[in-house]
Amino acid sequence: MPPDTIPPAAVSPPDTARREQARAALDRLWRRGTEFLGCPYAIMGGAMSWVSERHLVSAISNAGGFGVIACGAMTPALLEAEIAATQAMTDRPFGVNLITMHPQLDDLVRVCLAAKVGHVVLAGGIPPGGAVRAVKDGGAKLIAFAPALVLAKRLVRSGADALVIEGSEAGGHIGPVSLTVLAQEILPHIRDVPVFVAGGLGRGEAILSFLEMGASGAQLGTRFAASAESIAHPRFKQAFIRAAARDAVPSVQLDPRFPVIPVRGLANNGTKRFLEHQAETLRRFTAGELDKDAAQLEIEHFWAGALRRAVIDGDVDEGSVMAGQSVGMVTGEQSIPTIIGELVEQAVSAIAARPPA
Repeated sequence: MPPDTIPPAAVSPPDTARREQARAALDRLWRRGTEFLGCPYAIMGGAMSWVSERHLVSAISNAGGFGVIACGAMTPALLEAEIAATQAMTDRPFGVNLITMHPQLDDLVRVCLAAKVGHVVLAGGIPPGGAVRAVKDGGAKLIAFAPALVLAKRLVRSGADALVIEGSEAGGHIGPVSLTVLAQEILPHIRDVPVFVAGGLGRGEAILSFLEMGASGAQLGTRFAASAESIAHPRFKQAFIRAAARDAVPSVQLDPRFPVIPVRGLANNGTKRFLEHQAETLRRFTAGELDKDAAQLEIEHFWAGALRRAVIDGDVDEGSVMAGQSVGMVTGEQSIPTIIGELVEQAVSAIAARPPA
């Protein structure tokens, strides 16, 4: 039968129609996440100290994602000012990440609630019951990090409205398990609340694969840290652009008697000197020059202020250049709308390329 006589029903839909169908499919896959966050795309910004401030957070939210302020060591007054400044730059939803070990955690929660922040992320440990109740009684949604299935179930029982599972591929403070394993362990068993995946994500196809496993969305940090809207020093961004995935390595612990919290960052002179510092501290401890507590403090204080030196001052040789393994996918300084647009289009294209069912 000549092509011009093929019945209309047998003609393949145009590419535009196929892409519209693919976009609708993506919308369905992360609808639970977008409805929970209140944004068009279920893409959260990772909370990165010194980086996730008003400019980056508002840019992510304005581009259709969900920005998250990194409170870090801020005082309540500083956090209050940062929230107000972010609200002046966007009228879209964003969240605030609070560290559970902060000595003024209760005051920080009150600041968030007074400012009508809709989502509070409690990170860095099991959220205290008092903080959980305060967030929920104040009308905000609570997001918590789950490093294992047993803790994920516990967090849901205690009142978490959503979870983030972050693999060891991520930058900054990391756990011991990769996202691919965590996703298999947790996603099939946690259905009561949305679960967002994080760690090593740099392309939309990867996000899509986890959505199809049951995730409700994704959290990214490394790609956003090197964006045009990021206030990070140009040398910090250039270090990301030059780096390969294998350059983002976790910190090394020399002696189990002196624990080192694993942090993933770009290998540099600072990471080499940290090994030397540990070795020298161990020598002094063995020689009786330091007691155990003093030796532990010596090791812990090595990186004091190192992240700020790298991010703000641009000291990428001696500072802490925290980065995830997705740093190899950072090929230039892109705008936030471009990054989010790429992620969405990669996912849509992957769906559209599949053979019709």
